[in-house]
Amino acid sequence: MKALRIVFMGTPEFAVGILDTIYQNHYDIAAVITAPDKPAGRGQKIKYSAVKEYALEKGLPVLQPTNLKDPQFLADLQSLNANLQVVVAFRMLPEAVWKMPSLGTFNLHASLLPEYRGAAPINWAVINGETKTGVTTFFIDDKIDTGAMILRGETEIGANETAGELHDRLMVLGQDTVLKTLQLIEKGEATTTIQSDSPEIKTAYKLNKDNCKIDWNQNGATVHNLVRGLSPYPAAWCYIKDNGQEWNVKIYETAFEAANHSLASGTIQTTKKEIKVAVSNGYINLLQLQFPGKKRMKASELLNGIILSESAIAF
Repeated sequence: MKALRIVFMGTPEFAVGILDTIYQNHYDIAAVITAPDKPAGRGQKIKYSAVKEYALEKGLPVLQPTNLKDPQFLADLQSLNANLQVVVAFRMLPEAVWKMPSLGTFNLHASLLPEYRGAAPINWAVINGETKTGVTTFFIDDKIDTGAMILRGETEIGANETAGELHDRLMVLGQDTVLKTLQLIEKGEATTTIQSDSPEIKTAYKLNKDNCKIDWNQNGATVHNLVRGLSPYPAAWCYIKDNGQEWNVKIYETAFEAANHSLASGTIQTTKKEIKVAVSNGYINLLQLQFPGKKRMKASELLNGIILSESAIAF
């Protein structure tokens, strides 16, 4: 058995669950590396990362380098005498960092590699209508998410499951997979599989305003998958126009209803409780949405305060 001395690197909530598992299983955590504090919200108050909040609560040493190649940071990292680094939802590491520990640096990625390498694997698996995904641990190399794989854990994706719901389940699966990976490395029994490469491999591109916008000319399943793949964050969006007014509206929950009709895509139909948007092969029922300056609400609640005319369109 090799005694592990671990440096953990991560920033968001997803990484906290993994760090907690390492901590609760009494591994020696030399330090936690996370993103620098930054101002957030209307008051621009300084906000700690979710990982820093957890580390401080547990009394773990925290390093927050702005530059991972900074000689002082590299010296501080070396002085920790860690023999393994574990990375979850952090940033690309320079070679001087990932090569430092004798047992290597492994990453947990929220997809079944080599599929969905990149920044937003959970979102894109749902957006693309996948029925299965998972998590993978792999040793980091000089490219993004391409290193030799250690372990994978698989799970089904529900037909109406959102990215947020899948995120929480993958965090639990990730905890188990990281723990098993640590046990293999501890025993000197970790074996690896080289990732295959092909042009067909799907990429988890960074999310931006353009790829989060709903195109109502697409079919119902595609629109529905985009909405659930971006819910609750950053949220799919579109413009709604009516009586000369135009709103940028976030859509959080939808249902697809297949139907034949002759309406133009984007045509809005409302009742006292429903908002439906026509697509080529039916209707998208907007179940939860958010107009500017209002809170997120059900369509029936929104219709208490906003009346849309027969000429309303979504685009």
